[in-house]
Amino acid sequence: MKFAKLSLAAIMAMGVSAFADVQNIKVSGDAKLFYSTSDKGSNDLFESAGAMGQAALDLSVSADLAEGVASKMSVVALNTLGLENNLVSQVWESGLGNQWWVSEAWLAKSFGNTTVKVGRQALDTPFAFSETWSIAQNTFDAAVVLNQDIQDTTLVAAWVGRGNGTNALNDATAAEAAGGIGLNFAADGKDPFGTYYKGGAYAFGAITSAIPNTTFQAWYYDVVSTAQAWWLQADVNLKDIVDGVSVGVQYAGITPDKNLFPTKDDSSAVAVKVSGNVEGVALSAAYSTVDSGNALPIANTATHFNQSKLYTEAWWNYGHVGVAGTDSFNITAEYSMEDVADFGLYFTNADHETGNDMTEVTVSASKTYGAVDTALVWITAKDSANYHNTLQVYLTYNF
Repeated sequence: MKFAKLSLAAIMAMGVSAFADVQNIKVSGDAKLFYSTSDKGSNDLFESAGAMGQAALDLSVSADLAEGVASKMSVVALNTLGLENNLVSQVWESGLGNQWWVSEAWLAKSFGNTTVKVGRQALDTPFAFSETWSIAQNTFDAAVVLNQDIQDTTLVAAWVGRGNGTNALNDATAAEAAGGIGLNFAADGKDPFGTYYKGGAYAFGAITSAIPNTTFQAWYYDVVSTAQAWWLQADVNLKDIVDGVSVGVQYAGITPDKNLFPTKDDSSAVAVKVSGNVEGVALSAAYSTVDSGNALPIANTATHFNQSKLYTEAWWNYGHVGVAGTDSFNITAEYSMEDVADFGLYFTNADHETGNDMTEVTVSASKTYGAVDTALVWITAKDSANYHNTLQVYLTYNF
């Protein structure tokens, strides 16, 4: 869910040491029930034609193996609970039938300050990452190497072979798709993990906090015979100047392979963010701009360019802020009221040079009752000059 996001830097910083804590056998997971209703188009709220609902069970087993090898396997099972018969007509993931798949199955081994992790796993990198907004996240078959020999720095090298996100090459021809480019699990009938790209993708990154009060990261991607991409980001805590205030800057770009995309331009994006805390309210304001032209979006290549890591990304209506020729801004306010709930207010506006602008206002309230996480979300959005409302309920039991 969107309410518990770890920063990329935090995930990488704990990457090497985390495996040393795995001992014996541990079983964990969660059970989810999600519901959403929208009055978009001709639908009314709570009308089955504009509603979706689904239940999911995520079961994970982790254990130490011989020679200090850590392992984990996770299985996801989806079920509609019969909701499609009267309350909903859509689901969060895949189709209406019962489904299950192995979402994670990896082995990890540490050698000094280096950890190698191989197998099916979640990833969190700017251009290829697991999205957690849905009832089940997308994962990848990959090999990842993390090294922390340099003080306050994590170096990352990864090869990504397959993923179960949707087809990232949204404008590839049917003939290209039939040849094995970016096949998704819907098109690949036998294996839910279709080929990510013809030759996989390589990613190299560095995350460092060596600069005082600053977390800096740099990434380079080579998606074989498809595109090259890069991402630079610096997040600075200004506590020595203005206590409680932080600023961030992002600069990213994609260069498509001209053999596959002969008409596509190079694209780049710049984003800035200022955040702070006022009377217990966490506030942030962000702005981004993406080059104009006929270019690929600055977004997740693994999920049809669905979600973006730009600071301005919307709470629910993804696929806008990273599009070429788009200026966006986001304002966020979050407040935790003790013994009541955690509240959030999120405003995003994306102006496209070709029209079809998007405006979204989201209000959320979430609270944990023991092992149960609950959330109620109201979203008002406008695209193509039409406003529509969405009400969502999230229930998650953790075990």
